[in-house]
Amino acid sequence: MPERTATIASRVGLHARPAALFAEAAGQDGFEVTISRAEDSAAEALDAASILSLMSLGAKHGDRVVLRSEGPGADAVLEKLAAILETDHDAA
Repeated sequence: MPERTATIASRVGLHARPAALFAEAAGQDGFEVTISRAEDSAAEALDAASILSLMSLGAKHGDRVVLRSEGPGADAVLEKLAAILETDHDAA
């Protein structure tokens, strides 16, 4: 299963605006994508397209998360989603 590790860049973590942007992108390509903290197991992964799941993850600035998906083209989708997480959406 392809996976990609990303570091949360938004200064106030993965909340509100960054979570909404990420959840929308995660649901666009027709792939089931999961997200978990880097220290958590794949069994603890949450639905990356769910804002509620993202908020419950509680990822803060600098936290590392792991994105996972399956199927042809999953690597490209994970790269796109990691780029969203690695952008500071709270920058003025």
